Amino acid sequence: MFRGEMVPCFEVAARADHILAELNKRSLGSIQIAEMTDDVIAQAVTKVHAERYLDFIQHAWQEWIALDPANSKRDALPSVWPTRTLRSDKLPQNFAARMGLFSFDTGTPLTAGTWTAAWYGAGCAIRCAEAILDGHRSAFALTRPPGHHAGHDFFGGYCFINNAAVATQRLRDGGIEKVAILDIDYHHGNGTQAIFYDRADVFFVSIHGDPTTEYPFFLGYADEKGIGSGVGYNLNIPLPRGTEYPQWRSALLRSLDAIASFGAQALVISLGLDTYEADPISGFRLRSEDYAQVGEILKSANLPTVFVMEGGYALEAIGLNTVNLLESFHNA
Repeated sequence: MFRGEMVPCFEVAARADHILAELNKRSLGSIQIAEMTDDVIAQAVTKVHAERYLDFIQHAWQEWIALDPANSKRDALPSVWPTRTLRSDKLPQNFAARMGLFSFDTGTPLTAGTWTAAWYGAGCAIRCAEAILDGHRSAFALTRPPGHHAGHDFFGGYCFINNAAVATQRLRDGGIEKVAILDIDYHHGNGTQAIFYDRADVFFVSIHGDPTTEYPFFLGYADEKGIGSGVGYNLNIPLPRGTEYPQWRSALLRSLDAIASFGAQALVISLGLDTYEADPISGFRLRSEDYAQVGEILKSANLPTVFVMEGGYALEAIGLNTVNLLESFHNA
């Protein structure tokens, strides 16, 4: 639902198909299906997300159809939210009320395959974190839907389970004391920031479109530094619409300097490719050849690295852009 009408969703299965096709053209390492048991996924995901939230997402589609069998032919969308003085501690019985309780926009429909895709996408991110714990230098979680807008107990921005946060927590549980998350998606990773905002063991850095004009609007400002033990461990670098690669590169170098000062022992990258100049819903102007340089710069951090797929909606270029970055990282 966008500006009062139903429109096609930019987050489509073909995104992953294009990336996979490009990966198959180049030799960057083995391509595997992450086979994780539900118990292993649950153990990791419940450390990041509220159990009542996960329970709702898991059963929402069945509940939606139970309300009316005809609902099987239409998406479930929220219509009411508990803003400001309204309560969010009570769990309503009404389905529409719970949809609103656990969401923050109308652009993220629940469909028949939502839970399965989000759940096993998280499993893929967990497997990548375990590859790092096993001694690999890098791993790429090619998943959809993305995850960085999903918070502890809410979905939005096409995101339901926060894969970057789940991977980060798995690295911490595996014994890595300091983990940095670098979010290079065009849109601020509000969910990831919120999950780690009061923690000193995870440093979150995001380069993104200025929230005064860009989604998700209500988080991502430069004055957000963390709270409690997390003060000083959150760095936002908002940039204006129209930013080109030289300015964006400067922000990236600043980010890596901050990550080095933090003393990170592993890096999780929320890999959004919607910074591309032709992306339909974004506003930076990076070109396909720029992503090769980005990969080289990220490699210079010299950290074990998990890449987690986030946004990027220019279908004709997403495979090329993604693998340009990964290939240069791999070969640098």
